[in-house]
Amino acid sequence: MLGGRPQCRADLLFHLRSRSAAELWLVIVDASASTRRHRALTDAKGLLAQLFDDAYRQRARMALLTASGASPKWQVQGLKAAKGLAGWLEQLGAGGGTPLLAALAEAGEWLAARRKRYPVEQQKLLVVTDGRLKAIDALPRLDCPGVLVDIERGPIRLGRAEALAMGLQLEYRHIDGL
Repeated sequence: MLGGRPQCRADLLFHLRSRSAAELWLVIVDASASTRRHRALTDAKGLLAQLFDDAYRQRARMALLTASGASPKWQVQGLKAAKGLAGWLEQLGAGGGTPLLAALAEAGEWLAARRKRYPVEQQKLLVVTDGRLKAIDALPRLDCPGVLVDIERGPIRLGRAEALAMGLQLEYRHIDGL
């Protein structure tokens, strides 16, 4: 174009202004009774508050799945990160069993369906857990890069979260090192 005037037919076509592909951050929080020990869940809430703030600033989409009680429960599924997540975080309490394996399986299915619907979306996964599971057999395939944050605290640590991270092919980090 010269001086804003089109010179050929291609100059008349609408060109979508594109920015980088949208991001989706899937967060799975283990809020079972074992995470109450040694202020593990309290410290995880601080980490999550920072994560939600970062997602809001970067205009990322969030999906949030809690694993406590008898079955996992979706809190948010693919919405833009909002300040309202802070209210949910304040009310988050720990209790019940650890349906983390069910949460991981459900998250794997949800991510696969989301990937088909939004193929250019960049997905990231954060799993916050103390790793206190009875068994880590038959782990689902998530096909999503991510980090497992180990919140296990106390004088006796079982260290199962590191094996869980390896089985899920996620980067392992302990909350004390963040």
